[in-house]
Amino acid sequence: MNMLSTIFFPTVGFPELLIIAFIVVVIFGASKLPLLGKGLGEGIRNFKTGLKGDDKHQVLDKTREAEEKN
Repeated sequence: MNMLSTIFFPTVGFPELLIIAFIVVVIFGASKLPLLGKGLGEGIRNFKTGLKGDDKHQVLDKTREAEEKN
């Protein structure tokens, strides 16, 4: 790593992660954390699916095109 990237993008260690987690709990409350986790997981899953290109809509479009040809 060069010096410039270390200045602008320092590493995030365990103490920093604890501080971030504490701030998230204070802002959203402990009862909302499972909902936030679920939403984040669904967002990541949708993003990965979009990158693969195996979107349900694309599969349905291909099926409809095949049916129209017959």
